[in-house]
Amino acid sequence: MATFLYRLGRFAFRRRRYVALVWVALLFLAGFGAASASTPSASSFSMPGTEAQKAFDLLEERFPGGSADGATARIVFKAPAGKSMKDPAPKAEVNKVVSDLPKGSDQVASVTDPYQANAVSKDGSTAYISVKYKVNGMALEDSDRKALEDSGKAAQKAGLTVEIGGDALQAKPETGSGEIIGVVIAGIVLMITFGSLIAAGLPLITAIIGVGIGVSTITALANVLDLGNTTSTLASMIGLAVGIDYALFIVSRYRAELREGREREEAIGRAVGTAGSAVVFAGLTVVIALCGLAVVNIPMLTKMGVAAAGTVVIAVLIALTLIPAVLGFAGKRVFGRRTRRKMDAGTAQTPGETKPNMGTRWSSFVLRRPIWVLLAGVIGLGAVAIPAASLEMGLPDDGSQPTSTTQRRAYDTLSDGFGPGFNGPLMIVVDGAGASGGAKAAADRTSDTIKKLPDVAEVMAPALNKAGDTATITVIPKSKPSSTETEDLVQSIRDAGKDIRSETKAEVLVTGATAMNIDFSKRMNDALLPYLALVVGLAFLLLMVVFRSVLVPLKAALGFLLSVVAALGAVVAVFQWGWLGGLFGVENPGPIMSMMPIFMVGVVFGLAMDYEVFLVTRMREAFVHGERPGQAIVTGFRHGARVVTAAAVIMIAVFSGFIGASDQMIKMIGFALAIAVFFDAFVVRMAIVPAVLALLGAKAWWLPGWLNRILPNVDVEGEGLKAHAAKASDGDDDRELTRV
Repeated sequence: MATFLYRLGRFAFRRRRYVALVWVALLFLAGFGAASASTPSASSFSMPGTEAQKAFDLLEERFPGGSADGATARIVFKAPAGKSMKDPAPKAEVNKVVSDLPKGSDQVASVTDPYQANAVSKDGSTAYISVKYKVNGMALEDSDRKALEDSGKAAQKAGLTVEIGGDALQAKPETGSGEIIGVVIAGIVLMITFGSLIAAGLPLITAIIGVGIGVSTITALANVLDLGNTTSTLASMIGLAVGIDYALFIVSRYRAELREGREREEAIGRAVGTAGSAVVFAGLTVVIALCGLAVVNIPMLTKMGVAAAGTVVIAVLIALTLIPAVLGFAGKRVFGRRTRRKMDAGTAQTPGETKPNMGTRWSSFVLRRPIWVLLAGVIGLGAVAIPAASLEMGLPDDGSQPTSTTQRRAYDTLSDGFGPGFNGPLMIVVDGAGASGGAKAAADRTSDTIKKLPDVAEVMAPALNKAGDTATITVIPKSKPSSTETEDLVQSIRDAGKDIRSETKAEVLVTGATAMNIDFSKRMNDALLPYLALVVGLAFLLLMVVFRSVLVPLKAALGFLLSVVAALGAVVAVFQWGWLGGLFGVENPGPIMSMMPIFMVGVVFGLAMDYEVFLVTRMREAFVHGERPGQAIVTGFRHGARVVTAAAVIMIAVFSGFIGASDQMIKMIGFALAIAVFFDAFVVRMAIVPAVLALLGAKAWWLPGWLNRILPNVDVEGEGLKAHAAKASDGDDDRELTRV
C-alpha cells in the first residue's frame, strides 16, 4: 500500500499540470451536468414493512386522486376577547378565505369549511380551515407558500388572530451558510496551524473542488435516482469535513518531510505513502459508516448515505492525487517566509533539535500518569453519559418550533381551543374488501371499539370510498402528537384491530403523520444496535489490518462508543431535560429526534476514526522503525497532535454554527455533532488512547501468529519505503510511475 501510494504521489507531482487539468475538467463536467439537469422533484419518503406505510399505500390505491402524500395546512383563527367565531363578521372573513384559497394556488386539492366540518371550538373562540395540496411540502413552490401565508391578512386587519401550521410551510433546506461559516473558520485555524497562507489555502481549495464535484453529480442524478433535497446538504457537510481533514494530513506530512531535508518530489512521495495510507483507511471507515445506514431499511436514508459516501471517495482521491499536484506548484511556499529563510540558510531546526511542542509535553505527562489520566477520562465521560439512560426518541412537530414562528402559535392556539390532540389526528384505514358484512359494518365496529379506548378525544364518522370496500376514520387523541400517551393509543388501536380482523376479516391499519412518525422512531430505535454492530465490527476488522493489532482496534471502538454515549447524555440533558436550555435556545424540551442517534453515530464515527488512524498510525510507524513503545507515543503526538487538534477544532466550529439555527432539528444535530467530536477528539483520542497504550506497552501491538499470517500486510506505516528509497531517482522508477 505505502509503496503504491508513494509512486502515485510522485507521479502526481511530476505530472501535476495534467492531474490538475483532469480534476478541473471533472469539476466543469459535473457542473455542466447539474446545470443541464431538470429541476429535481421532491423525493418520496417510504418505510417498507411498517403498518403506517401499508395503510398509506392502500389509500393511494383505493382513494385515487385523494393526494394521500399531499402537504397539509391549517389556518387557525381566534376571535377577539368577548367575541365568537360564530358571529357574522368573523364568519364572513373565514368564508372569504375558504373561497379565495383555491384561486391562490393551482396545487390546492381541497379546502374544508370549518362551519360545515365542525372545526369550531365549543366556546366559539377558535376555528380552523384544513387545506390539502396535490403535492408534498417539498414540492410546493414559493408562490404557493406565499399565497397560503397571505390568505389570512384580510382577516387579521378585521381584528382576528390568524396563524398557520402544517407541513405546507416546510421550505426546502437552505444550503451554503453553514459551509461558508465552516470555510471561514477552517481558514483561520489552518493559518494558525501552518503559519502560511498557501498551506492554509490548499486544504480549503481542494476540499471545495471535491464537494463541488460530489454535490454537482448528486444534483445531476437527483431525478434519475430519486434523491431528496437533503442529500446534497449531507454530502456537502461530510465532504467538506473529510476533504479538509485529509488534505490537512497530507500537507502536514509533506512539510515534515521537507523539514527533514528531503527533496520536494521525494517528500511528497513519502507524504502520500505514509499519511496517504492513513487517509485511505480513514476514508474506508467513513464509507462503511455511511453505507451502513442501509440496515435501517429506509430508502431515503440509504440513498443519502451512499451519496455522501461517494463524496468521501472523491475526497480521498483528491487527497492522493490533486494535493500532490498542487503542492508541486506551491513548492516551499507551504512554509511561512521566516521558515523558508531559515531553510535556505541551513539554520532550520532538525528533528532532533526541535523544541518540545504541546503534543510532546502532553504525551510525556500522560506517560507519567497513565492511570490517573485514564480514570479521569472514563469517569468524566461516564458521568456525562448518565442522562442517556433516559433517552426518549420521537420526531419533532410544530410544538417544538420557537414561539416566534406562526407554526408554533397555530399549534398552541389549536391546543387551547380544541385540545393538544387536534395537532396530530390519526387516520384509521379499514380494508373491508373481504370482510364479512361489508366495509361499512367493519368500519362502524372499528369506530365503536376506538371510542372506548383511553386517551381518545373524538372519533369522526367513517368515510367510504366510491367502491365501498374501504373506509377511513379520523381519530383525535387527547394528548399531543409527540407524547407517550398518543404512542400508546396507536398501539392500542392496532391491538384492537387484530381482534376485529379475526372476527370480521377486515384489516384495520393506522396511518397519518403522527403514526408515521411513531413507526419511523421505532424503526430507527430498532436499527441502532444492529447499525452499531455492523459499523463498529467492520471498522474493527479494517483497523486490525491497518495496525496489525487486536487491542488497538478494540480500544478505538470502545473509546468511540464511550464518546457517543456521553454525547447522547449531553443531548438528553439539554434538549430533553432542558438543562442549560436557555443558553442553547431550547424553548420546549421534549423527545430527542429519532434520526439523530444513528446520524450522529455515522458522522462522528467516520471523523473519530480519521483522528484515530492518523494519530496512532504515526505511533505504529515509529514503533515499527525501532522506537520504544513509550517513545513511539511521544513521536506520534509530536507529529500528529497539532494536526488532529486543528481538524477537530474546525469540525467543532462548523457544527456549532448550526446551534444558532431556529429549527429545533438543526439545532439538535449541530449540538450533538459538536459535543461528540469534542469528547472523541480531546478526551478519547488525546487522553484515553495514549493512557491505554502507555499501560499496554509493547503488548498493544500484539497479534496472534495465525492471525498475522491470514491478514494482508498493507504496510500503512511505510516500512517498505526503505527498500524503495534507493530507486526514487532512477529512470526505472519513472517508468514504474507511468504504469500506476
